[in-house]
Amino acid sequence: MHSSKSFRRRRGIVASSTAFLTLMTGAVVAGTAGADEVDDLIAELDGVSEQVSAKNEDVKQLEDDVAASGRTLEELEARAVTAGEKAAEASQLHALFQEEVDGLASAKYRGVAVDSAVSLAAANNPQNMIDRSAYLGALGRDSAQGLADLEEAVTAAAREASAAHAAVAAADFNRSQLAAKHRELDEERLQLQDQIGSIEARINALDGAAAERWENKNQPEAPAAPADASGVVAAALAQLGSPYGWGATGPSAFDCSGLMVWAYQQMGQNIPRTSQAQIAGGASVSRAELQPGDIVGFYPGVTHVGMYIGNGQLVHASDYGVPVQVVSVDSMPWAGASRY
Repeated sequence: MHSSKSFRRRRGIVASSTAFLTLMTGAVVAGTAGADEVDDLIAELDGVSEQVSAKNEDVKQLEDDVAASGRTLEELEARAVTAGEKAAEASQLHALFQEEVDGLASAKYRGVAVDSAVSLAAANNPQNMIDRSAYLGALGRDSAQGLADLEEAVTAAAREASAAHAAVAAADFNRSQLAAKHRELDEERLQLQDQIGSIEARINALDGAAAERWENKNQPEAPAAPADASGVVAAALAQLGSPYGWGATGPSAFDCSGLMVWAYQQMGQNIPRTSQAQIAGGASVSRAELQPGDIVGFYPGVTHVGMYIGNGQLVHASDYGVPVQVVSVDSMPWAGASRY
C-alpha cells in the first residue's frame, strides 16, 4: 500500500518480517500481551502489510500491461493480414495489367490492329482519324502511366506488409518479455501468500481493545462532507465501513485503488486500476487546488491513494482489518493528486 522500494529490497524486508512473525507465532495474543507488545505487533504488521499491498499494486499494473500488450498484438496481427491481402491483390492486378501491356507491345511488333498508319488510314473521315490518333496516343500513355502507378502501389503495399509484420514480431517479443516478468512477479506473490495469511491471522487474533487500536491506527474522523454530496464523492462515502480486500474493486470489499475505480465506475467513467497509474493518468493538481473527487496519492512511489471529499478530508481503504474510513488529507506523506 505504501512502499516504493525495489522488489529485492522488499523481499529482504518481507523475509525479516516473516522471521519476526514466526517468532511471534503462538507467543502474542492480544488478550494476554502487554500494551508495548501490542504496539510492537501493530507497528510490525503495519510495515509488512505495506510491502504486501505495494506488491499487489505492482502485480495489478503488470497485469494491465500484459493485457494491453495482448490487445496491441491482436491489432498488429490484423493489420499485417490486411496489408498482406492488399499486397497480393495489387500484385495480381499488376500481373493482369502487365499481360495487357505485353499483348499490346506484341501486337505492335506484329503490326496487328495497333499500327498507327493502318489505323489512321482506315479512318472514315478527318475527324475520325483525329479521334483514333488521339485514342492510340492516349492508350500508350495511359498504359505506361497505369503500369507505373500500379508498380508504385505494389511497392507501397509490400512495404506496408513488411512493416506490419516487423511490428508484430516486436510486439510478440515485448509480450513475451512482459509474460516473463508476470511469471516472476507471480512467483514473488506466491511467496507472499504465507505472509498475507500470517498478517490476517495475527490481526484476526486481536481482542476487542487491540482490534480497535488497529482499526483506528490511522486516526479516522467523522466525514465533514456535505450531506448532499454527489457523484464520485457520494459513491465513495457510501462504502464507509466496507472491509479491505487485497486487490478488491468492490462491490463488497476494496483496496485503496479499487475503491477509486469502483466510485468512478458508478458515474460511468473508467480510470486506471493502480495507484501509480491513477495519479499519472489524470490532470495533476496541487494541495491548494484540491476539489472533492480528486484522487490523492501518498508515500514515495505513490503506493497508496484516497479520494478528497473536501474540508481537508480523505476517504480511503487503507489496510486489512481496517474498514473504509475518512481521515485527514495530511495524515500521510503527500505524493501528488490527480483530477478526472
